[in-house]
Amino acid sequence: MHAIHWFEIPVADFERARRFYETIFAIELKPEACGPDSRMAIWPHAGEAVSGCLIEMAQARPHKDGVRIYLNGGDDLGQVLARVEAAGGMIVTPKTLIRPEIGYFALFFDTEGNVIGLHSMH
Repeated sequence: MHAIHWFEIPVADFERARRFYETIFAIELKPEACGPDSRMAIWPHAGEAVSGCLIEMAQARPHKDGVRIYLNGGDDLGQVLARVEAAGGMIVTPKTLIRPEIGYFALFFDTEGNVIGLHSMH
């Protein structure tokens, strides 16, 4: 069993946030309506892999002090981090070694004001 099953990153400007995350992770998010006044853009996933979405709705507001998630930075999170500022975000904590057996982390502000973490082994 995985500790995380699903995540939602709240956004105020859906299209801006979608472009930001598609750019820094080099992925395509799948837009979907999820109610009369809300929409989401779903992370690509296969099988039972953990996934999540960007979500725009009145009950979910971006905030720098909310729950922090750490997204998979791939083989080397430096590659993702290198695209953050050009895509409109801001690096909070650069790539930092936790311990060799745990890997690296970094933190950034997304275009919506959320602080998001990255993790990779290299």
